[in-house]
Amino acid sequence: MDVAAINPKSFGLGFRSKHFQDIQQDPRGVEWFEVLIENFMGVPGLGQGYPLEQLKTLRSQFPLVFHGVSLGLGNTTEFNKDYLQIWTKLIAEFEPEWVSDHLCWNGVEHKNSHDLLPMPYTEEAAQHISDRLDYIQNLIKQPFVIENVSNYIEYENSEMNEWEFLNLICKKSGCKLLLDINNIYVNSFNHNFDAENYLLSIAENNVQQIHLAGHHHEEDFIVDTHDASVSDKVWELYRQSLKHHGPKPTMIEWDDNIPEYKVLVEELNKARKIQEQTHEFA
Repeated sequence: MDVAAINPKSFGLGFRSKHFQDIQQDPRGVEWFEVLIENFMGVPGLGQGYPLEQLKTLRSQFPLVFHGVSLGLGNTTEFNKDYLQIWTKLIAEFEPEWVSDHLCWNGVEHKNSHDLLPMPYTEEAAQHISDRLDYIQNLIKQPFVIENVSNYIEYENSEMNEWEFLNLICKKSGCKLLLDINNIYVNSFNHNFDAENYLLSIAENNVQQIHLAGHHHEEDFIVDTHDASVSDKVWELYRQSLKHHGPKPTMIEWDDNIPEYKVLVEELNKARKIQEQTHEFA
């Protein structure tokens, strides 16, 4: 069956296999799903992964986007050829609306740290990322989407701030942004900058998608846990993003202590209500 494309005012969730039956019984107004591509990269003949039949059914019912955590855009070693072989096979088979991963490095000498490590904000790093994005975008024949990551360190050799770095990479490569508003808030608190200024500095036409998530607030720093409801501060930043960037496809990320499907839908409906209340683009 034909599935409509994702429109800017639509709302989605990250697909979890445990929620498959709930989605089949009643998707509750969720219009699209983001799929963590690594969960399905163990396809038959290539290893063991989550059931591809679930993904095929979901793709027949909803538009999908693919999101990854292991591409290693910032790594200095070549892309993992085995990873790219399976990755491109799944993209070709399921035709997601777009594909994204994180603006980070995640390993050295092909050893994965299993963490999203931040880049230094330098011209050299921006060119390195852009060159690797050119390779990926030529591979998949569409603009790639990069997500800003939470971080807990700063590099002494950085030549610009985070939002200038993001804008520069978009300009050099033609890529788009998956703007994680929770990550912006986490970084603004941990590194003492103005989160709203960050948002206002990102060009509207660079933003492809929005992530909203929860975090854990310690006494003097914040840990990006993605295991709780969205905070009031992040909801307010989302409101500011709607005013500045206009509506963008928005989803709730909840990666640990994952609740029942209905709880995620309730959280998503908060975002939907904020969009409806933000009348500047109505």
